[in-house]
Amino acid sequence: MTIGVLIIAAFMLIPLAVGFFAATKSTQTSEDFFIQGRGMGAIAVFFTVAATWWSSFAFLGSNATFYTSGPVYLTAMAWNLLFGFMYYWIGKRVWYLGKRFNYITPSDLLGDFYNNEKLRMVVAGILLIFTIPYLQIQLTGGAYLIEVASGGIIPFWFAALIFYFIIVVYVWVGGIRAVAWTDIIYGALLFFGMMFAGLYISQNLGGPTGLFNSLLESSPDHLTLPGPEGTMGFPMWFSLCVVTAVGAFMGPQLWLRMYAVKSGKLFNLMPFLLGLAAIAYMGSLLTGFSGVLLEPNVANADQILPIMLTNYAPFALASLILAAGAAAAMSTANSQIHAMSTIVTLDIYKRYGNPNASQQSIVKVGRWSLVIFSLIAYVMALTVPGVLVTVGIAALAGTAQLVVPTIGAITWRRAHPMGAMWGLLGGITTVLLITFIPAFSAPFGYHAGVWGLLVNAILFISISLMLKRTDNKVVKRFEDARYDYNKEYHPELIEESEEKRKTV
Repeated sequence: MTIGVLIIAAFMLIPLAVGFFAATKSTQTSEDFFIQGRGMGAIAVFFTVAATWWSSFAFLGSNATFYTSGPVYLTAMAWNLLFGFMYYWIGKRVWYLGKRFNYITPSDLLGDFYNNEKLRMVVAGILLIFTIPYLQIQLTGGAYLIEVASGGIIPFWFAALIFYFIIVVYVWVGGIRAVAWTDIIYGALLFFGMMFAGLYISQNLGGPTGLFNSLLESSPDHLTLPGPEGTMGFPMWFSLCVVTAVGAFMGPQLWLRMYAVKSGKLFNLMPFLLGLAAIAYMGSLLTGFSGVLLEPNVANADQILPIMLTNYAPFALASLILAAGAAAAMSTANSQIHAMSTIVTLDIYKRYGNPNASQQSIVKVGRWSLVIFSLIAYVMALTVPGVLVTVGIAALAGTAQLVVPTIGAITWRRAHPMGAMWGLLGGITTVLLITFIPAFSAPFGYHAGVWGLLVNAILFISISLMLKRTDNKVVKRFEDARYDYNKEYHPELIEESEEKRKTV
């Protein structure tokens, strides 16, 4: 038990040390605090994106889904590739526009392109409302792992409080630089923790080969869609792939990681690297499937990984892997808290409350926002129940809706602010109706987020085609920016358009 507590203490002290060291490199400006002065390098970019992208949803939720629902979570292989492609194709364009027009938040880009203050506020509201539940599951998952890793010495409520305190302190002093540097350590631990846990536990069944042979005999439904419960067929496979990847990518924490990148070239390798990192989910598959055979009657599936480690691994090893899982939760939670403070500070306080605020005032408000949103998530972790994957995908379904107006802003001169506004409202309404009203429950088996995106896209495109923009200067400014982007990074597109123009 003492070893577990010492391991947890070490994991808690690492981010504090990194945070205070990062503070020594800070320039004490809002741009440095929120996006590291747009100077984040290759190693930090990869690990902070990967660690932020993975979370309790991945570390605990993946094992739980394999345990209860069969192979549907293997869609993670596909959604990692989709996420990596979006980070390259959309993220690189967002980064370029952010650098050109000095954007820091998602509302900066969307509000500027669509030239609409109401839309700017709707975007900020969607990000805040739907990020809080996802933040809640990080604190819930991380606190539970700390409780188990300590052998019950640290109760859940106190573990969540420690989690809350540590994040606030090191993000307060070090900003996004502290978050990114910590993610390098935690990202590596998360990857190897997931893989090693599965390989180690499966040895109790003769390794992966013995595990699959035994499962084929005793529970073959766990090896094929739609799974043992008959509810996880292709519609849910597709839904998880799209909603998880798009929803996480549109989260405010990933927007900051698009803006913070030092060079556009750093985006090019992300699809390959994130796809390669998805191999870690094989560890989750081995853990979850081992649990089906060794611990078949677990009431709360989110507890299957801690239970398997506690019962089938040495305590010190179990504590180390569980602490790595807590690190996964922390690496996402710190980014979300930091991102939400950015939205409150820049999109609300600076834009509407105090446009002439000094750099010191902006950073101060950002820091106190950290405290407030962390406290809200802490209270929710103690009072609001929910299975991690269920809560997580519901939250991601909301943020996913932002991808439609974002693609419009970076590619389409006809994209209209009314199309963006009604598309978002229609998409969010669809998500809420299908999620919370039983009569609308998941038509044809597809998740609410998929239907929300469909309604969103139809409204956005049809309204944009019916209406014509009159703010020609804004449209021209973005058209010039897109041309310059292609000229620098995709000159073949300019040559192709010129050839088409000559043949017309």
